[in-house]
Amino acid sequence: MAQEIERKYLLQGDSWRELSIGSVYCQGYIPTKNQVTVRVRIVGQQGYLTIKGPSVECSRLEFEYPIPVEDAQEMLNTLCEQPWIEKIRYKVEWGGLTWEIDEFDGLNKGLILAEVELKDANQEIELPPWIGEEVSHDHRYFNSYLVKHPFSQWLR
Repeated sequence: MAQEIERKYLLQGDSWRELSIGSVYCQGYIPTKNQVTVRVRIVGQQGYLTIKGPSVECSRLEFEYPIPVEDAQEMLNTLCEQPWIEKIRYKVEWGGLTWEIDEFDGLNKGLILAEVELKDANQEIELPPWIGEEVSHDHRYFNSYLVKHPFSQWLR
């Protein structure tokens, strides 16, 4: 079984930008029930199909499989809800961990999140200076939520 344990944060400042070059991600979600998420993603010329179980605290089951990019594109075009999630992902090494920073585009433009995967839910981590408020338990920051409720439509 694959267990995903991650914490998610808003960012403060942009000093992280000098630490990494980003990759373009395009992803969509196939509608499901019972808090199970099925994600289709394209990164460069590689497609991925990911199935995630319901979240419990900052942990959930996750299974990810590479698929042909043509299959992923067809699934995005025909099976996934609109709009897709468009973002640039940066990977930054800090404190012995890999931080993934997502800078959203499209209807979620203006939102920048950092997440870090952990081995244990209680793992101590050194927060980089560009990390702000933790939003791990706020469902509004899940990509699957942002498809239906884009950041640009939130009341600010």
